[in-house]
Amino acid sequence: MATPINRQTEMTLVQAVTDALRTKLTDDETTLVLGEDVGKNGGVFRATDGLQEEFGEDRIIDTPLSEAGIVGTSIGLAVNGFKPIVEIQFLGFIYPAYEQIMTHVSRIRMRTMGRYGVPMVIRAPYGAGIRAPEIHSDSTEALFTSMPGLKVVCPATPYDAKGLLIAAIEDPDPVLFLESMRSYRAFKEPVPSESYTIKIGKAKYVTEGQDVTLIAWGAMVQVAQKAATEAATRGISCEVIDLRTLYPLDRSTIAASVQKTGRAVIIHEAQATGGLGNDLIALINDTSFLYLRAPIARVTGFDVPVPLFALEDHYIPTPTRVLEAIQRTVDF
Repeated sequence: MATPINRQTEMTLVQAVTDALRTKLTDDETTLVLGEDVGKNGGVFRATDGLQEEFGEDRIIDTPLSEAGIVGTSIGLAVNGFKPIVEIQFLGFIYPAYEQIMTHVSRIRMRTMGRYGVPMVIRAPYGAGIRAPEIHSDSTEALFTSMPGLKVVCPATPYDAKGLLIAAIEDPDPVLFLESMRSYRAFKEPVPSESYTIKIGKAKYVTEGQDVTLIAWGAMVQVAQKAATEAATRGISCEVIDLRTLYPLDRSTIAASVQKTGRAVIIHEAQATGGLGNDLIALINDTSFLYLRAPIARVTGFDVPVPLFALEDHYIPTPTRVLEAIQRTVDF
């Protein structure tokens, strides 16, 4: 912790992101923000609102509409002493920059045998639930969790958003920081005004339980919590784990929970095929197979692109679908 935490302010997740950016821009003059409309307009979700007026156009930089160009420029800045923070307007817009991230961002430390690091953060809103058009609502985190050299972080709460984003900016290696659009203004909670960090790579016990482990991240943590509350009325005790970091996974916390409960339900917005849930199942089989009392269940999006408005609510996992999976594992 940088300083003792005394003062707190009620914040939404997006306000906590802004507060974290302001904190690091104030503390470290090598920190820069780059992205489309991040300056004068304050970002598409207003995450950078007011920062250009406060820190100037040389540090809050409006860029051309070129994700590959933004990320490529930031690589050059990062290896030359700066700490760029890239905003990609929507995770579904990141694909033109995928080559830069895969080929350069994630590999430069290895390529240079440790001589150069890439201390940069790529922020990207993701997920369905806000009635956005096609490509805006993708949950393609698994494209990046299979990329060694890149950490992937996904906060579910305002408190975690500020602490994890500060930790990501201070990290000497690159971090993809995913922000659930559905969670941006969903609720408020007390967030310390001071600077603080949350360790990257460490999951969190949201609730403790004895019968089933629910594993989720981002907006799905609240879905898991609602399902756990309903399951309790049926006499089923659920332990809810918020991964917070998607790569590297917190193997010890996941294994300890599953070994205690003997059952697991994984919840994510992405499609089932190729989703991060598959890696979680492999991890549980590697560490806890002999403790399992039932097959591991998944509640996910479907193997189709995220649909448009009329069908969006049918695509996103719901507490009802999670509760059904919980009941199946208990009844097995």
